[in-house]
Amino acid sequence: MTDESRIPPVITERDDRFHFDEMSDRWWITETAWFSFCKPEIGLGGWIYTMARPNIGTVAGGAWLWDASAHLPWEVLYSRNLTALRLPQEQDLDDIALPTGARIRTIEPLTSYELNYEEEGMVSMDLRFDAVMPPRPLAKAGSSFQKLSHFDQFGRVHGRIQLHEREIDIDCLAMRDRSWGPRPEHRPGRSAYVTGIASPNDAFLAVTKWNDPDYAIAYGFQIRDGEAADLLTGRRWVERDSEQHWVNRIVIEAKDALGRDLLAEGRRLSGIVINRHSFIDSNGLIEWTINGNTGHGEDQDMWPVHDWAAARRHARGEK
Repeated sequence: MTDESRIPPVITERDDRFHFDEMSDRWWITETAWFSFCKPEIGLGGWIYTMARPNIGTVAGGAWLWDASAHLPWEVLYSRNLTALRLPQEQDLDDIALPTGARIRTIEPLTSYELNYEEEGMVSMDLRFDAVMPPRPLAKAGSSFQKLSHFDQFGRVHGRIQLHEREIDIDCLAMRDRSWGPRPEHRPGRSAYVTGIASPNDAFLAVTKWNDPDYAIAYGFQIRDGEAADLLTGRRWVERDSEQHWVNRIVIEAKDALGRDLLAEGRRLSGIVINRHSFIDSNGLIEWTINGNTGHGEDQDMWPVHDWAAARRHARGEK
């Protein structure tokens, strides 16, 4: 076995709960739960995100909603990114109400979840995630997840969002993920986390190698004609906006373990820039053509803050 590979863990019902007793006593030990959702026809994207650090007793995260009208977190439809609230000690992740405003309840392990989020007078979300595939564990090292335990899972998200006086119905296919392990804040790297789904039978995930300027794919998978297989090789190409530096167009070319090609071509519908401690996530809601099938997903374009700033200075002709 090379240092670029690893034996993926077996994901069980136990992984719907926290893993605090399995991790070290380092302060930056972290556990996350992320759910995405969207309404592509109006360019609406959204996240509910939770990041717990048990050894210092904190929980961070919140929720974001955006569309094509703005991309800065203080200008989008809704943005709440809390950093260090008290982590509830008497609740586990399969049924928890968090001080960030999020509530997560497992309905059926590894399959169905009730998601709620509320900030009084601002937003109320009542959503449900139902998996359309089994959770797929991280199988290779070299990506932005480094030594974390991690899995990804596509599902159908449906429900309702009340945003100020506006009511928005949600019925989409989207990704969730989970991770637990070391995540220090002072070691950011450049990477991309790219998802696309046209149907439960046609979808992909591609995560690029850590700090690789050519954006070679470190790991991922495609579902083609209903059959899933890991991506073995591939690359991400992007065309950036000359003024804002975000990704306007994107191509993923790869080959999976069954010898099948993946060709996904996408264009940005909307996006948000999220500052996540020492790196930023320039996240785009993408309309895809995936092996000829129309779908949607996200391109999380992750940069250390100082690298992004240097690229912007260069674009302006500054030193």
